[in-house]
Amino acid sequence: MVKIVQNPRHKTHAVRVRNVTIGGDAPVVVQSMTNTDTADVEKTFAQVKELFLAGSEIVRVTVDRDDAALGAIKVREKLDAAGLDVPLAGCFHYNGHTLLSEYPDLCQALDKYRINPGNVGFGAKKDAQFEMMLEKAAQYNKAVRIGVNWGSLDAALATKLMDENAAREVPWEADAVMRETLVQSAILSAQKAIDVGLRPDQIILSAKVSRVQDLIAVYRALASRCDYALHLGLTEAGMSSKGIVATALGEGILLNEGIGDTIRASLTPEPNGDRTLEVRVCKEILQSLGLRSFTPEVAACPGCGRTTSTFFQELAQDIQRHLDDSMPVWRKEYPGVEELKVAVMGCIVNGPGESKHADIGISLPGTGESPVAPVFIDGKKAHTLRGDNIAGDFQELVEGYVRRKYGNTNNEAA
Repeated sequence: MVKIVQNPRHKTHAVRVRNVTIGGDAPVVVQSMTNTDTADVEKTFAQVKELFLAGSEIVRVTVDRDDAALGAIKVREKLDAAGLDVPLAGCFHYNGHTLLSEYPDLCQALDKYRINPGNVGFGAKKDAQFEMMLEKAAQYNKAVRIGVNWGSLDAALATKLMDENAAREVPWEADAVMRETLVQSAILSAQKAIDVGLRPDQIILSAKVSRVQDLIAVYRALASRCDYALHLGLTEAGMSSKGIVATALGEGILLNEGIGDTIRASLTPEPNGDRTLEVRVCKEILQSLGLRSFTPEVAACPGCGRTTSTFFQELAQDIQRHLDDSMPVWRKEYPGVEELKVAVMGCIVNGPGESKHADIGISLPGTGESPVAPVFIDGKKAHTLRGDNIAGDFQELVEGYVRRKYGNTNNEAA
């Protein structure tokens, strides 16, 4: 018998960020980031709310100047007033030490500080400014994501490792030196945070790259050499299908190996596009791997010459849309409904078999088949639908199944 082996989760410190736990035995956390000017409080609040309601469990905002610092404080106030208990992370570069020092309310308003040690300053001031930010995190008991990036590597460390590499009898390739620089920079920066006074359970590490193979190699190295919570993500995944595929491959491989405690899909949005797409991609990665369940799944065949009608495609879309729209209410009234599996199949070839594997499934008539649609519930044929209202009838059956199975856990669905 073939068994699916789930790799054990890489054990990391559990980091508390407001009401969310990252690492330890907690589920992998979905994150996203606004692309609004944080000084525009109304737009930023609206996008944070939108991302949060879409399923982003932590939302990051840019804090790059005084107006943005004040905006982040006001956004937190508006979130609290609206009863939206979403953890807010602040993204700092170059002047974070100044903003955190000058705005104590900002230190309190943010639940996590994102710091890139390669972008905290220049020359002799660099270490001091990095430490100032870490001290604020320690003072206010805030989590910190130390996020190194191959676009802003620690120049001194990179030079040191390149010199060491040049002295090797068989030098490494340049990309290997770059990856080692990222790993060492992250771990050394975390040690500085510990030296300043942070606890291991306040620290999250990330090492952002743009290529899938580099992402996998760097995080495997990090996981083998430290036990800090790890944030996964390509730094510039790209647009549309390219970005989605690259993100799913890189993060999916690592998550399947038990590496990663929180993830983001850094997709380039279309002009005026839907920012929540990156949230949906993360949720679908986790659900596809069986790591988390967010919403019932609809299995539907791709169609072929046996299914020249678009009826089954439209029904699959309608059912998925109905499930998604129902989830805000169902999640409260029907615990466990996110595990529901629905099948909408287009013809007799695989329809009955696939439908039997779902909790509830329908096998629609293909081209030239009799106009009947058997419905299978818990692996057994339970109904046969006919007529012009097959879609509506099946939707009612799904509703009834949800009520029976998840509304009263003592009853078996029939």
